[in-house]
Amino acid sequence: MTEVLTKFGLDWPKFLAQVIVFCTVYLILKRYAFGPILKVLQDRRQRIEEGEANLEKISQDLTEAEAQSASIISEANQKAEKLIAEARESAEAIGAKKTQEAVNEAKSIVDKARDAAQLEREQALAELKRDFSRLVVNTTSKVTGKVLTDEDQQKINSEAAAQVSN
Repeated sequence: MTEVLTKFGLDWPKFLAQVIVFCTVYLILKRYAFGPILKVLQDRRQRIEEGEANLEKISQDLTEAEAQSASIISEANQKAEKLIAEARESAEAIGAKKTQEAVNEAKSIVDKARDAAQLEREQALAELKRDFSRLVVNTTSKVTGKVLTDEDQQKINSEAAAQVSN
């Protein structure tokens, strides 16, 4: 076997020196190069994992915030609809009240007009009776040719008034 190894160019002292140099370089690199590099890589991996966890937490918070905002918007819409309904009811109540006031006022105006018309009618009728009585008295005095006394005038007036009233 030694012969085969020698044929392939294996020189034991050089091989052992190379193995010792390789192990020494490996240990030095492991301690001063690989260790810090691996620590940096481990720290970076940990920060990435923390970032991913934070990203997931932020995503959950965003989902919760969206649900909460949807809930708030829904509640605001319900309140707005309720306020609109109350405003409509209030407007209808005010409209009904104003309509009733207008009807009452119109009724009052009609009643006042009716009373005024009745009063005018009565005044016109009284004036008509006076004028009619005067005409009857004047006509009677002209027809009879004599001056009527107050007693005669009252008698004629009452008879004329009685006939006009019927």
